[in-house]
Amino acid sequence: MRLSLVPVLFGLLAALGGCNFRGTPDPALSKRDIEWMALMPHADIDPIFGRYEVADPTGEAPGTIVVDTKERQLYFVLPNRRAIRYGVAVGDEAFGWTGTATVARKAEWPDWNPPPEMKQRWPHVHPVKGGPNSPLGARALYLFEGNRDTLYRIHGTNEPEKIGQAVSSGCIRMRNIDIIDLYNRTQLGAKVIVR
Repeated sequence: MRLSLVPVLFGLLAALGGCNFRGTPDPALSKRDIEWMALMPHADIDPIFGRYEVADPTGEAPGTIVVDTKERQLYFVLPNRRAIRYGVAVGDEAFGWTGTATVARKAEWPDWNPPPEMKQRWPHVHPVKGGPNSPLGARALYLFEGNRDTLYRIHGTNEPEKIGQAVSSGCIRMRNIDIIDLYNRTQLGAKVIVR
C-alpha cells in the first residue's frame, strides 16, 4: 500500500512554521580573524548549542546579556521580545560565578594573563599572547561590578569541543565565531546577568 506524502509534507511544514527560532548569519571577519581562526582547533557541536534567534525568555531590556549556567546558554536581548541564543561553556561548580555586572572593556584577540589564584592552583600556567594559542580566543568582554574587575570574562576558546559543559575556571566560553558575533552586538556598559 502506497501512502501519499502530501499530508506528511504539510504536517512537516506546519510544524516548522511554528518553530520559534532561526539560525543567524555569521558575522563579517577580518583577514586576521580568518587566518588565526584557521589555526585553531575545530569541533562539531550539538545543534542545541548553535547560534539562533529565539523568542526572548529573559524579559530583560534590549542589549542585555543573560547567561543561563544550568542550560549552558547565553542570550543577547534584541528588541521586540527576541534574543540571539548562543551555546556556552561555563565554570564548573567549584569556580562558577553568578551575579550582575557590566561590560567595562572589550578586546580583540586579547592576551591571557592567568590570575594569581589560578597560578596557585596550576603552577604550570603562564601568560599567553593574544592569537590562535590564547585560551581567550578571538574576543573577550571584561565583566566589572562597579569599578571592580570581577576577573570573569565572556570570551572565545581554543577548546570548542567543551561548549555545553561546565569546565572553566568561571569564565563563560563561546565558539570564536559566536564571540565575534556577540562582541559586534555588545556596547560598553551593557548589563550582564549570570545565573
